[in-house]
Order: sequence, then C-alpha cells, then structure tokens
Amino acid sequence: MANLILILIFPLFPLWATGELSHFPVENQGVVLGSSVKSCENGKETCNLSIKEEKNSEEEKKFEGQNLFPVDSVFTSGVVPVKKGNNRNLKIWAGSSVVIDVDSGTILHYDEGRKKTQIASLTKMMTAVLVIENIKNLEEEVTITKEPLLLPGTKVGCPTSGFCPSNRMYTGEKVKAIDLLKAMLMNSANDAATALGIHIAGSHDRFVQMMNDKAKSLGLKDTNFCTPSGLETDGKESECYSTAYDIARIAAYSLQYENIWNIMRIPEGRFYSCDGKYMHELKNTDMLIESMPNCLGGKTGFTPLAGKSLLTGATDPTGKHKIIAVILNDDTRWDDMKSLIGWVFTNYQWQ
Repeated sequence: MANLILILIFPLFPLWATGELSHFPVENQGVVLGSSVKSCENGKETCNLSIKEEKNSEEEKKFEGQNLFPVDSVFTSGVVPVKKGNNRNLKIWAGSSVVIDVDSGTILHYDEGRKKTQIASLTKMMTAVLVIENIKNLEEEVTITKEPLLLPGTKVGCPTSGFCPSNRMYTGEKVKAIDLLKAMLMNSANDAATALGIHIAGSHDRFVQMMNDKAKSLGLKDTNFCTPSGLETDGKESECYSTAYDIARIAAYSLQYENIWNIMRIPEGRFYSCDGKYMHELKNTDMLIESMPNCLGGKTGFTPLAGKSLLTGATDPTGKHKIIAVILNDDTRWDDMKSLIGWVFTNYQWQ
C-alpha cells in the first residue's frame, strides 16, 4: 500500500534537483546549470539532455567565468551569485521559466528556458528598447495612423478587446512618444506599440526587421519577431516566437534605460493628445509592482496561443543585486513569480 501511495504522489512533487549553477557559454549557445548540460544545435527545435555525474568536470571549468552576454555588459560589477548549499531547484508548472543575474549573466533558475514559443506582449520589451534608441526626444509628436487602430486586443482606452471605458485614439491624433511608450508598457496597448514602430521605421514591416536585426546583434539565436505588439500574424503564428531565456536577456539589456523601468513601476495615469482635446486613461497590468517590495517593474503578456506570461525585474534585500525572471504560459503566474523570486534570494548569495 505504501508503495502505491508513493507512485501516485511522486509526479506531483514540486521540486527537482539540478545541483550547483554555472554560466551560459556564448560560443556554443548551450545551457549549463550545475550537474546538467542542455545543448541545442543552432536552428533546430530539439535539444538533448545529458547528465554529468562529476560536479567539477572539465566542461564546467571551461565555462567558469563566462559572461552571459555576447556584447559588453554595462552592469558587470565583478560580484557573482553563489548557491547556498545543495538545495534543489524550484519547479513551477509553467511552459518555461528562467531567472538570470543581471551583472554576471549567471543562470539562477532554468526550466525549458530555450523552448521556442509565442511570447505575446513580452515582445514589447524589444519595441521599448528600439523606441529609446531611436527617438532621442520622447516629447516628439507621433501622428496616429489608421493601421494600429484596427488591431485586436488591448488598445489605448480598451483594457480588453471590446471593453473600452476610456477614450480610444483616433486617426490623425498627435500624441507624444513618451505617452505612447507609457501606454505600451503600462497598459500593454497594441496600437501604441505599432504606432511607435511605424513612426520610427516608416512601416510596420521595416520596424519588425529592425527588431530582428537588434535580436541578432544581441546574439539571440531563438527569437523571431513578427509584430511590434506581440500579436501573432494570422496564418504565420509558428513564425512568431522567442524563449524565456532570450526575453530575459532583452530585459537585462534594457535595464540601462531608466525610462523603461521607471514607466513600468507606474500604477496608473493618464495622457492627453497634443492639442489637449482628448484624454486617455492608463492602468498598469502588472499586479506585482505594488505588492512586491523589491520589484523593479515588469511586463505582462497574453494571447490564446502564448498563454499567460510574466517578466519581472527585482533586487535582493540589500538593493545591490538585480535579477530578471521570466515565466511563460503559466495560469498562476503571479503566485509563481513571487515564489520563484523568493526562492532565488533565499538560495543565493552574492560574493
């Protein structure tokens, strides 16, 4: 009887062992996390998992000290997170999840982190980066065209499709770029993201090309953007994808731009058209910014294909060390994100 009970409850056990951490090798794009190595051939979906018995193998030593980022990091402090003891990795029931240390690039948690999947509005992190890098004066006026206003899903004035308690934007309206950036990051407005993309590049498609070029410049191997908003392209949904790991890297890169993360911490607000005739209400979709004391900000995402996803930046209790956590396709994303970040700061120390 006892054996039968163990057989029934074992699959529900929430933790699994992964051993000590290591670093992500830039050269071969493999994931090294303690006693397991997951390597993927470039351009292929499938990965093979092999378990190493020895903790201090030559392969682990080779990657020791590697920085996660293939470009110079502006955050490197020389301090790295080290795991306390031999505690097991936290298992959350998401499609995939990753946590990285911003300064060193160390992977602190990894579960299917390079699984290619739709990422919905987490895409807007890349859009925000390109906005900051290409619009030098965020007070610049943007003229709203018809194309972004026809998009489905969340829009300015419409927190959900078909529910519009506030004014929508209209064709020809002039809005400051900073206000569209707020609408995109706080309210996850698809029209705001697309309007900014068209303003910067001249067309939707040219902006998407800029997004993918930027991804390549950051060394991201498992990402292909289709839209500035994260909406999947009809009939080409499988071509719109990224991974928890790639999105974490984009978010870590974006931390050099304070405007992005300051905006993501604003609970609610409003903005006006440049002529002052129209007012638009904004409310942040991230439920953690006011309930998690060490939260730097975050971004939510949802489409039926992508499921519910969440990106969060946080600091340790000292406020000195930053991490990025990404959870994809998780119906309990709020509770799981709190558990995941709490687990990281309980099980790692920086030295």
